[in-house]
Amino acid sequence: WMGRDMFQRTIAGLGLSIMVGFFASAVSTCISIILGLFSSFNRFADEFVAGIIDLFGSIPHILLIILVSIMFGGGVYGVIMGVGLTHWTPLARVLRSEVKEIRTKEYIHLAENLGKSKVWIAIKHILPLIVSQIIVGVILMFPHAIMHEAAITFLGFGLPPHEPAIGVILSESMHYLSSGYWWLAFYPGVSLLLVVLLFDLIGENVEKLLNPETAQE
Repeated sequence: WMGRDMFQRTIAGLGLSIMVGFFASAVSTCISIILGLFSSFNRFADEFVAGIIDLFGSIPHILLIILVSIMFGGGVYGVIMGVGLTHWTPLARVLRSEVKEIRTKEYIHLAENLGKSKVWIAIKHILPLIVSQIIVGVILMFPHAIMHEAAITFLGFGLPPHEPAIGVILSESMHYLSSGYWWLAFYPGVSLLLVVLLFDLIGENVEKLLNPETAQE
């Protein structure tokens, strides 16, 4: 309606969504690693991490993203923090499970008997063994972050209207669907779907490469 080129706006919107997804995934990954390693300290720490994961998992996802985004002032920064502070639960759950298995290894008990601290064991012995899960988790987290950024922006709680975001484009196109301008929503929506499916496919293939059971196939 302002004479802007929709293809250029779509490309710019995808770039902005990928940037938001990257930083949001970085925030979520840091939280997941910290909680995963913290759960290795003792049984009480593990139960505390499990309770935090269940607490955040019980809250409706979109509602939590909107509340956190508004709390941080909205805009690009608000969306990054909103998505980043709410997308860590699946990866944290996987890392906690891996850490519990690693904690049963004999060399962990030997390190404890030698007087090594919990932090030293977590960084030196546990963290290197969960790097592959972290890499796969980050890549698979990426498409979810992009989709939720577009979702809350479409609802009007994310990026401001002047930003060339996919959610903004789809929200604006709703006013023109009844007039027959279906392509204003179709092509930006398909482009977003293709980007999400691409990152999801990358994550699945990286998981196969890093998994010793399927790496040779």
